[in-house]
Amino acid sequence: MKKNIAIIMGGYSSEYKISLKSGNVVYDTLDSSKYNTYRIHIFKDKWVYVDDNNTEFPINKNDFSVTVNNSKTTFDCVFNAIHGSPGEDGFMQGYFKLINMPHTSCDMYQASLTYNKRDFLSTLKPYGIKTAESFYLNLGDTINEDAIISKVGLPCFVKANKAGSSFGISKVYKNENLQGAIDVAFKEDDEIIIESFLDGTEVSVGVITYKGETKVLPVTEIVSDNDFFDYEAKYQGKSKEITPARLTKDEEAKVVKAAKQVYDILKMKGFSRSEFIFKDGEPHLLEMNTIPGLTKESILPQQAACAGISLSDLFDNAIEEALK
Repeated sequence: MKKNIAIIMGGYSSEYKISLKSGNVVYDTLDSSKYNTYRIHIFKDKWVYVDDNNTEFPINKNDFSVTVNNSKTTFDCVFNAIHGSPGEDGFMQGYFKLINMPHTSCDMYQASLTYNKRDFLSTLKPYGIKTAESFYLNLGDTINEDAIISKVGLPCFVKANKAGSSFGISKVYKNENLQGAIDVAFKEDDEIIIESFLDGTEVSVGVITYKGETKVLPVTEIVSDNDFFDYEAKYQGKSKEITPARLTKDEEAKVVKAAKQVYDILKMKGFSRSEFIFKDGEPHLLEMNTIPGLTKESILPQQAACAGISLSDLFDNAIEEALK
């Protein structure tokens, strides 16, 4: 008997358009002989099932069901394709835990922790995971530019603490540009993180649970045409993504070990994609995405393809793992 799969997409953050694209790729890719698939749009003002005629039917939040023509449909599993809030920050995971609904993403605590860059990096430091030097600010704090620059140096990166797809991020070269970058970051979040610039090869490492085992996918090297791997570089073709990355065997071994260690330390499940930059031959962790892009052009599917895992197999495995 075919399983009913709800594919949640959209969300409350600046990443909602990218999420809709990812969700539709999942919808188009899942095997229709195994699954009945339903596109569920999650927005602040509505949770709706959208059929192939773009007709909307409201979701019953009590049990995450939908009624169409007096026929109620419940779901066997949720495929989470929401980048940003509420799909990547723990809120949907907590809701699904309460109603006992299997889903393809990690658990609530891991989602919340990894979405908060400051807490995520702080949690991993005692385990020997190397990171950039950093400075934290909350909205309303007194800003001491000299203290910030003294700690992280120039150039530096100013980032919204809880945002993805490079929204709210700036690279700062001069003291006089720091305040403007802080203002940009605070438009995305009320917490920011300012990090030292690491001048080295940037890589992205996908780690997933595949057939019951933690699997590190081939490493991708990021070569941005822009000053850094910003929104344009990620989504508008202003970068080269080279898989497998052009690393020495020693560098590859180090970053694979670190990425797997992070995944295992946090007791992760489902998809993850961690970003590292090499400094003095050592990988330094920047962040982890737990709902990475899922289009054919996205980094994690590219890595899976390099490992001999098709998009269909990648998505099917995620559902099978969630249903265990």
